[in-house]
Amino acid sequence: MAGLFLSFEGIDGSGKSTQARRLTETLRSKGHAVTLTREPGGSPGAEEIRRLVLEGATDRWSPETEILLFTAARRDHLEKTIRPALARGEIVITDRFADSTRIFQGITRGDLTETVDRLHALMIGIEPDLTLLFDLDPAKGLARATARAGVELRFEDMGLAFQEKARAGFLTLAARHDRFRVIDADANPDAVAESVWATLAPHLATG
Repeated sequence: MAGLFLSFEGIDGSGKSTQARRLTETLRSKGHAVTLTREPGGSPGAEEIRRLVLEGATDRWSPETEILLFTAARRDHLEKTIRPALARGEIVITDRFADSTRIFQGITRGDLTETVDRLHALMIGIEPDLTLLFDLDPAKGLARATARAGVELRFEDMGLAFQEKARAGFLTLAARHDRFRVIDADANPDAVAESVWATLAPHLATG
């Protein structure tokens, strides 16, 4: 039985991680087998790369180097976590996938879209069945993200203009691909969760 592959995308602070956890709990309560994972990360090797790319100074890596690091992490994630879960017939929910690389490395700091796409085709070769894009005003998202305690703030530290460009890029990407559904993230978490469920339910019904 083939599984269902879902990705949650959005700018920093959009609430996608919270909603991924909530959806996982809802699905499990209804008897579904679910693997909740994240990028960068989701496998032991990829989690090591996560620390390299999300911590430290904003200029620690060039965009080109980041593309290679994220692709390496994603390949390990795909081999060790995503494909095995799908082969078991599970629903896989990943907090970020290749679309984040397309945006954060592909367009926000230069035009590297072709490089991202070529590496993706060569090393990954899979897209989610459904991508939920959590859309939020970048100023609100950045305020939420920077209020969180922790050290994984390298991309947040790139500032508001970076987040604004990322949001525009995500919306452009969503308009180009049928697998995207845009969720209004500027609402209370319960209302957002209801939107998420309403979006996903027909896909569960049809298998």
